[in-house]
Amino acid sequence: MKIFIQNMVSLQCKMMVKSQLDKVGIRYTSVELGEVDLGEQVHASELEKLKIELNKSGLILMDDKNAMLIEKIINVVVEMVHYSDELPKVNFSTLISEKLKRDYHKLAEIFSKTKGMTIEHFIILHKVERIKELIIYDELNITEIAYKMHYSSVAHLSSQFKQVTGLTPTFFKHLMIRERSNLEDL
Repeated sequence: MKIFIQNMVSLQCKMMVKSQLDKVGIRYTSVELGEVDLGEQVHASELEKLKIELNKSGLILMDDKNAMLIEKIINVVVEMVHYSDELPKVNFSTLISEKLKRDYHKLAEIFSKTKGMTIEHFIILHKVERIKELIIYDELNITEIAYKMHYSSVAHLSSQFKQVTGLTPTFFKHLMIRERSNLEDL
């Protein structure tokens, strides 16, 4: 049995979910971003207890099919952009479609209707947050960041970055206060 959890976008969230599962006494075989494999059926009363515990942490146990699909898309994007050393060589649309075993156009339609933005815009927001992170770490220069994030040029990265933040990457790098958004808020 698989359950799906909304707002589960970090490794810290995974640890929190494992802790909540242990607290409620539900055994699991794996915990991934947004998805928990319980291996076996769980009684509704146990799921209700888990739902209450997760809500205390800002996480939501989902039962709506479209909401689950949206959460899976979000988790694929977050994992690709924030937790992979290298971005995929294939298009994001191809990767999302392959990972979810669904037609990309259907996924994009459901996502847009539900979230009020395209998957592409959502990916750009996350890429910009990752770029901010890389700039703050100050281990790579802008050219290296552009290459790492698979931009065709520094100009393309700068253009997208400025479109989202209103700042150039260079100006952002020199700011005293470096403002980043929580992944849950994107």
